[in-house]
Amino acid sequence: MKKSILFIVFISFSSILLGQVNEIGISIGGTNYVGDVGRNYYLYPNKPATAIFFKHNWNPRFALRATYSYLPIEGNDLNADTKFRKDRGIRFTNTINELAIGIEYNFYEYDLSSDDKTWTPYLLLELAGFNYSNVSSYTPTGQVNYGNKTSHAIPFGIGYKSKLYGTLAFALEAKFRYTFEDDLDFVSNDTPNIKIEGTGNDWYMFTGISLIYTFGRPSCYTKGL
Repeated sequence: MKKSILFIVFISFSSILLGQVNEIGISIGGTNYVGDVGRNYYLYPNKPATAIFFKHNWNPRFALRATYSYLPIEGNDLNADTKFRKDRGIRFTNTINELAIGIEYNFYEYDLSSDDKTWTPYLLLELAGFNYSNVSSYTPTGQVNYGNKTSHAIPFGIGYKSKLYGTLAFALEAKFRYTFEDDLDFVSNDTPNIKIEGTGNDWYMFTGISLIYTFGRPSCYTKGL
């Protein structure tokens, strides 16, 4: 009996290791941010950006994913919707380097080796760490000292993916990051001689298209998480 149980466990574990489908891909698109400077549109990409990612499809509904993203952002008060910001006239640029891990949920079963499960909308939820330039201090004369800061964010988003040909697929995705920082734009309540409109934390977004290569045939999935 004990040998039979061990055999079943071994076979099940082997099928998980050898039968899962993995994906690797690259995303190209644009970023935008929402904060204390410039426009406040949550979907308005204005800077080119890129990302690379790896996915492990646990079953046709769920995938685990890891992503590195290179995300330049900018804001300009002259493009804002409010007179207050237009009159203030602040602008900035920054660059975010982000590592994220999370889970992807497919609305429909997704399996490129099948004939009829080759496309689906999906939702994603991640936890991210990111690095960016910030204002580390101010001198008594008001001079700015810049530094680098590492923080975390909660990315979430929606997408659509579909088979292109063979083991190649594509995806369209929009991902939104809520941060726990208020200085991605170098402006916060601590900034001397600068008035801001609120105390909310900054957001940054990425919208783009991905090319995906799938490997790890055959696709024999587990039944659930």
